[in-house]
Amino acid sequence: MKKYWITGGIILVIVLLVIANIAKKDKGVEVMAEKVLRGTVQQKVTGSGQIKPAVEVKVSAQVAGKIIRIYVKEGDHVKKGQLLVELDPQKYKASVERAQSSLLAAKANEKKAKSDLERTQELYKKHLISAADLEAAEANYEAAVSNRMQAEASLKEAQDALDKTMLYASIDGVVTKINKEQGEMTLGAQFQEDVILIVSDLSVMEAVVEVDENDVVNINKGDSAIVEVDAFPDTTYHGIVTKIAHSAITKGLGTAEQVTNFEVTVTLDNPDPRFRPGMSTTVDILTKRLDNVLKVPIQAVTVRSEDEIEKALNKNSKTRDKKKSTKKESLAEKKQKMKEVVFIIKDGKAVLRPVKLGISDDTHYAVLSGLNEGDEVITGPFRLLNKTLKDGQAVRIKNKKRNKR
Repeated sequence: MKKYWITGGIILVIVLLVIANIAKKDKGVEVMAEKVLRGTVQQKVTGSGQIKPAVEVKVSAQVAGKIIRIYVKEGDHVKKGQLLVELDPQKYKASVERAQSSLLAAKANEKKAKSDLERTQELYKKHLISAADLEAAEANYEAAVSNRMQAEASLKEAQDALDKTMLYASIDGVVTKINKEQGEMTLGAQFQEDVILIVSDLSVMEAVVEVDENDVVNINKGDSAIVEVDAFPDTTYHGIVTKIAHSAITKGLGTAEQVTNFEVTVTLDNPDPRFRPGMSTTVDILTKRLDNVLKVPIQAVTVRSEDEIEKALNKNSKTRDKKKSTKKESLAEKKQKMKEVVFIIKDGKAVLRPVKLGISDDTHYAVLSGLNEGDEVITGPFRLLNKTLKDGQAVRIKNKKRNKR
């Protein structure tokens, strides 16, 4: 008898557990939800780069020579026309003196040739010499004039080289970098810079950032930007997009890590005097903006196959007419094609809704169609929403969040 009681007790426990489990399932899975409200969606594009002065002049020598004196140091404020660097001028002074001497000789030869030509012309008028003698005198005079002009050009060239041993500031600004020391040699190449120092105009600063090729198409000149400089973490600055590069910067060409970016320049309003060229920065460029638009949390949006969407729509619409598609698609093709959807809560069940989305910000998508204001959309848990949640599945709300407009 006791054995029957034990067996009956075990069966009763099992039945109770089954009933409890069924009751638990009837309550549905726990989900998080938010209401669809109207508000503002501000799209932005983010890029990272460096702070740079809008105007930066690299001072380099156009003639070779030893640096005998640098008159400034890094951080000095300089004025346009101020002497910055002096090179050893001795060789170029000698060249000037040599050119001056050559010019004197050329002028003397020109004077003599002119005198000879005048005498020859008088003799020719008196028929005392031939025409060939006159032509020879004229040729000698023209050659002397040419030699004098060449000597003058050589003097100008030598004087110009001497003048280039003194390097002056071409703008008002700050010396931001000095690459050479007193006593070092400069190459003096005209087509390859041998930079001695850099003068920058720090009154106008720019943030030059790299933006992904898929995002740069959304940016226009004149777009506003919010600039954060790593050195000043608690401060943001305002700027305007002034340049968008037309050629790309490609990194890792031909590899799996290939990245194609474009440089975007943002000119800062009221730059901080503490800014230094080369400081790291992150820029949020504000592009499109929609006001008073329906918006849905980003985490509420997931994807489902066309086949699953079609089944859900047919099931949820009592009056829905089944239209024959003009394009025949197999069931396998429909299962492979994925579209964006959300799940709303209706009568304690998850209802699948395909949606058309617009621009997005950090937290929300703008909804163009598919939802109504006040709809309660499921926002999580992530794994349930993206993998296992089905249309018509019983759900219960774990918590409700207040939407911010």
